[in-house]
Amino acid sequence: MRRREFLVLSAASVGGVLVYSLNRQLTRVSAQDGASQSIRVPLRFFTQSEALIVASATSRIFPTDNSGPGANEAGVVIYIDRQLSGPWGRDRHRYTQPPFDESTQEEFGYQGKASPREIYREALKALEGFDRLSADDQDRKLKEIEHTRFFELLRRNTIEGMFCDPLHGGNADMIGWQLIGFPGPQMSWRDDIDKHFGKAFRPKPMSLTQVVPGRKIQPSEDELDDKKI
Repeated sequence: MRRREFLVLSAASVGGVLVYSLNRQLTRVSAQDGASQSIRVPLRFFTQSEALIVASATSRIFPTDNSGPGANEAGVVIYIDRQLSGPWGRDRHRYTQPPFDESTQEEFGYQGKASPREIYREALKALEGFDRLSADDQDRKLKEIEHTRFFELLRRNTIEGMFCDPLHGGNADMIGWQLIGFPGPQMSWRDDIDKHFGKAFRPKPMSLTQVVPGRKIQPSEDELDDKKI
């Protein structure tokens, strides 16, 4: 058991979007309120300093630029924190018995002993202070580790956090889906075929919880365990 830590986000950093916390609660942060307004997001795996490092690293992998919002606005660090706290982070669904042979990774995928949790935690030790570096220095640091298992996971998790269903903690306010024009998991377009026939049609994205309203989402075993802390 460890003391619960929080990641503090300002309204300016998330650009006025919905920020999903780790217990499926959400808070709307208004950009008009300025940087003075902040929210505290409960962390389930990362320490606060680790979360700041990951947030900075993911924002260099998927930065905010003229084409649209990036990892910070989408809450990617929250998505990664949630995944590491759950079964995936513990390697529950991967065969983890010896022999371990990382030389066969290209052919058979990762065959090492360390779980995603262990890979992240060990790698973040070497990145202490990363969030305080300039953008150019951060890019150089990431370049040095781009062929490591950690960077492979970080890059993949960043993309997942940008474009997952908001149910999983990332893609806040469906920012990623709006960026690429993905409408979400719609069940049918029957009502729209005649209405928009021959016209460009770009509907507002809908998450799974909106498409299937009233469906009760059962908490995971990790969330149930978390409530005991």
